[in-house]
Amino acid sequence: MAFDTANGTRGARQPGRNRLERWANLRMAQRLRRKGDRSGNKLVLVTVGKKTGEERMTPVRWFPGLGSTRLIVASASGAPRNPAWYYNIAAHPDRVRIEYAGRRVEVTADQLHGAERDAAWQKITAVAPGFAKYERVTDREIPVIRLTPHRE
Repeated sequence: MAFDTANGTRGARQPGRNRLERWANLRMAQRLRRKGDRSGNKLVLVTVGKKTGEERMTPVRWFPGLGSTRLIVASASGAPRNPAWYYNIAAHPDRVRIEYAGRRVEVTADQLHGAERDAAWQKITAVAPGFAKYERVTDREIPVIRLTPHRE
């Protein structure tokens, strides 16, 4: 499915804009790649930059989907713009992988739409109500992305 969620006009401050946040995200990504996290609900999303072609690492929270799929949310903490990794995935949906606790899993990414997105969003916000707050802060529909592991 298409990655076609438009940016909004209002919302919270875009995260990851200053050096301290970028440094903290890098440190968290390195730790998650090596050891994972205690709760087991975070992973490192590795994408290929839309403009640069370089690998980019982003720590994200994931939610279980159907079967072996995982769902991630392009919330950007309720910012008016989609996160940069959303556009990287849109440009290269077949060049995405996830890493956690020493594992590397190649995945294919696709965006959920319509009733499928709404059902997933209800499950996500039931488990993590903070995401519902992000949706109230911004005027864009927050994308839900399904990550499906490649078959070995």
